[in-house]
Amino acid sequence: MALLIKNGRVLNPDPEMRMDAVSDLLVENGVIVKAEPDIQVEGAQVLDASGCFVMPGFIDLHVHLRDPGLERKETVVTGVAAAARGGFTTIVAMPNTRPVVDNADIVNYVHNKAKSEEKTNVLQAGAITKGMAGKELSDIANMVRAGSPAISEDGKSVMDSYLLKRAMLIAKELDIPVLSHCEDISLVHGGVVNDDANAKKRDLPGISNAVEDIIAIRDVMLAKETGARLHLCHCSTSGSVSIVKMAKEMGISVTAEVCPHHFTLTSDDMPKDDTNYKMNPPLRTREDVEALRQGLRDGVMDVISTDHAPHTKEEKNDSMLRAPFGIVGLETAAALTYTQLVLGGYLTPMQMAEKMSYNPAQVIRCGKGSLSPKSAADIVVFDPNKVYTIKADEFASKGRNTPFDGWEVTGAVRATVAGGRVIYQER
Repeated sequence: MALLIKNGRVLNPDPEMRMDAVSDLLVENGVIVKAEPDIQVEGAQVLDASGCFVMPGFIDLHVHLRDPGLERKETVVTGVAAAARGGFTTIVAMPNTRPVVDNADIVNYVHNKAKSEEKTNVLQAGAITKGMAGKELSDIANMVRAGSPAISEDGKSVMDSYLLKRAMLIAKELDIPVLSHCEDISLVHGGVVNDDANAKKRDLPGISNAVEDIIAIRDVMLAKETGARLHLCHCSTSGSVSIVKMAKEMGISVTAEVCPHHFTLTSDDMPKDDTNYKMNPPLRTREDVEALRQGLRDGVMDVISTDHAPHTKEEKNDSMLRAPFGIVGLETAAALTYTQLVLGGYLTPMQMAEKMSYNPAQVIRCGKGSLSPKSAADIVVFDPNKVYTIKADEFASKGRNTPFDGWEVTGAVRATVAGGRVIYQER
């Protein structure tokens, strides 16, 4: 059956057929056929998008599905349900599971489980090193043959620079990006929050900006030397913005992402001992937040990702020193982006589509992020007028660990379409 999306403001960020106009969108056999006003198709399934944006389905390059091995926190099933509700039609799963995704068999396990759900498309990233132990390279080539779109050691950095250089050379040969978590572990020294006056006042060990910036510079220099494509994950510092800008000016193949919590919250916003505000990298200063926002506005920072990191209530219900890092983000990212950045004057709606759809598709070269004819029918219908309160207990994710519970936001996903099928529709 054909799918006809009527009367929406179609935002196609694809530079080859850029479009920002009220139009209909026709989908047949999982592919976009045309976008023009007043399309009439007898017997088609109709989605009324009046007053809404119609954008390419969001693509999240940074999701922790916790499956296999940590299913008490999240599973592929609950993760893809959360992704669909958040408007995400493709997500890249991080490899720090139990066991670590360091071989093709585990890649196949995740991909097959996701396909059985017929919802959001899941692409499983492979670990750079075996067991993420930083000692020996994983079987990168076979993981890529199994469908891994990238390699990453997310949750830590590969501290052995020579080993990382070897991985980058393999990634270049296979034409995949390296997704880099920038953290000099020797400088962390037990830190749990940003290293600032708030940490000192609460007698908590801090994580300085240098922890991120030093590895960001190292990885950029290795990308220059190897010619590999480098993507910097969850950037949180003004220094990272400057480093990415410098790298691009030097012609180095570097892209970077920012998460909604890092462009929304500062360390000043943290209530005492509320571990829903504990994340890695930590919430930084107002100056860092402003630099991230301007970096997104100016095109220095390319992508908005979530770093969706679910934990159980029992795990988070511990002290700031002992509770795990991380918050969930799949079901809040679009609203926070629209509220903070679009209504805040940093991004246009088209730039939102670029940062959440087109640009991440270019990073992993998945052939999506477009609404042009013959493109895969991965689409999100987003209502920019709906004002509501975020309620964590209504999430599809198993995780409830968010600092945004109870926040009033503007902008809601009305429907998500993947491969021409409606995988989520607000009721």
